[in-house]
Amino acid sequence: MDDAGSVLMRLTQITKKFGTPPDVINILDGSEFTITQGMTLAVVGASGIGKSTLLNIIGTLDRPDKGQIMFQGRDLLSMKDDQLAALRNKRIGFVFQFHYLLQGFSAMENVMIPGLIAKKSKKMVENLAQNMLERVGLADRYHHRVEDLSGGEQQRVAIARALVMKPDILLADEPTGNLDEKNADSLHALITELNKELGMTVIVVTHNMKLARMMEKTVTIQNGKIIPA
Repeated sequence: MDDAGSVLMRLTQITKKFGTPPDVINILDGSEFTITQGMTLAVVGASGIGKSTLLNIIGTLDRPDKGQIMFQGRDLLSMKDDQLAALRNKRIGFVFQFHYLLQGFSAMENVMIPGLIAKKSKKMVENLAQNMLERVGLADRYHHRVEDLSGGEQQRVAIARALVMKPDILLADEPTGNLDEKNADSLHALITELNKELGMTVIVVTHNMKLARMMEKTVTIQNGKIIPA
């Protein structure tokens, strides 16, 4: 799956198993995967084939049993957990079906969290958060508590939080799974606009074929291998 663009991440001979003998399931079995800068990709297929597992491995939330993951020349699997956590915070953005926002805090405070974790100055982080909330269409919602926002607005806050550090990769796992069709379509358009505007790589796991068709490439997992869908 090599593209003409600059290689951002390369997964080589990735193996991931679940269970104990004799009930072992090979989710990934010597899988190869190349991610290039700026690409958009949908991972589709039936539940249970390993889509979210693949996304978690790409995002370093989970480690494979075997294989190598190179990120811009760095061997991620040789890094310690705290080093990976720092890399995730700065270079990889995550959006999930459930937004995981902090209740009782404002939209601004939620979006500021990655910058504060990275120990950026509060003023800088406030400016970054404000700019990103404006970009996702929430300029009039800075100080609203997240529980007072609609579902679509909450997911926009989650996207702003994922992108506030201007990561290289946005990983989205069923990002519009809990939204109605109108809000889902709006979020789909926003994701593709941000890809073009920021030049970031976007990888989404989705059952929504409308969103999948908006991506440049679509893959699935079959017999432990990543193949075109």
